[in-house]
Amino acid sequence: MKKGILKTGREILKIEIQTLERLTRHIRGNFVEAVEMMVRCKGRIILTGMGKPGFIARKISATLASTGSPSFFLHPAEAIHGDLGMVTPDDILIAISNSGETEEIVQLLSPLKRMGVPMIALTSNVCSTLARHADIVLDLGVTREACPLNLAPSASTTASLALGDALALSLLKEKGFKTEDFAMLHPGGSLGKQLLKVKDIMRSGKNNPLVPDNATVRQALLKITGARAGSCTLVDRRGKIRGIFTDGDLRRHMKEDSGSILDQPVKKFATQKPMTIRQTKMAAEAVHLLKTKKIDELPVVDDQNRAVGLLDVQDLLKAGFV
Repeated sequence: MKKGILKTGREILKIEIQTLERLTRHIRGNFVEAVEMMVRCKGRIILTGMGKPGFIARKISATLASTGSPSFFLHPAEAIHGDLGMVTPDDILIAISNSGETEEIVQLLSPLKRMGVPMIALTSNVCSTLARHADIVLDLGVTREACPLNLAPSASTTASLALGDALALSLLKEKGFKTEDFAMLHPGGSLGKQLLKVKDIMRSGKNNPLVPDNATVRQALLKITGARAGSCTLVDRRGKIRGIFTDGDLRRHMKEDSGSILDQPVKKFATQKPMTIRQTKMAAEAVHLLKTKKIDELPVVDDQNRAVGLLDVQDLLKAGFV
């Protein structure tokens, strides 16, 4: 009994592997044409599919959107009842149908042609209705499903998903999509946070309290209060960092000094040569530094050691970094 189950499982995986190997051999010039068409697209890249291919279409659309190419999934049954109005001639439609004869998709072909919408077909039947109407046909090359009954979409959906990934990620490369772009589109995810740089999350401008190194404690406190920060950075005339003064420094020195320190030079109480971080460093590196050094504020500098920002642990907490 157990041997039979293992044998079946391995046979199914073997069929899926063979399907992908066959698909690899099918990628030719028409694949290049499809990617180039997607590069030129001025609108959205729309995916459609019915049933199981529809789930694959949704995933490919999500991959495209998350890698910088505007995309959405169009349900073919809903499309023929009004949702076709979401499609414009500037868009591209990628239709997934292993047989190429899916009724709901076939009904879309004539209206799409009248609208002048370019079409890419992912199908195993290059003589099908879908293939005849498509501008570019990408042959999935599926000869049989992995299903023991050769009925349930399995090898065909695997091939469609893999080919969709190949299109989306080839497009990513052609468009020069970078890690910074990925981070911008994934601000709430752990992957995006890992890719963010210090300059993407630091306080800058009015929110980055800077004071000249000859300022008084009173002036420094006004800057800190105005920026709602926990510290201010001391800089010289060229903007280069000279120290950092925190609210913790104020509390400690007020205990030691029975008199007022407000009108004394802030550099007298500031931390000289504070730890800093370059704005081009990864945000995760800054978080690690704050944790290991047990500090709450970290001045950010550029390549000339000029103070250009501030990282505050409270900001990082709100952003979910720590």
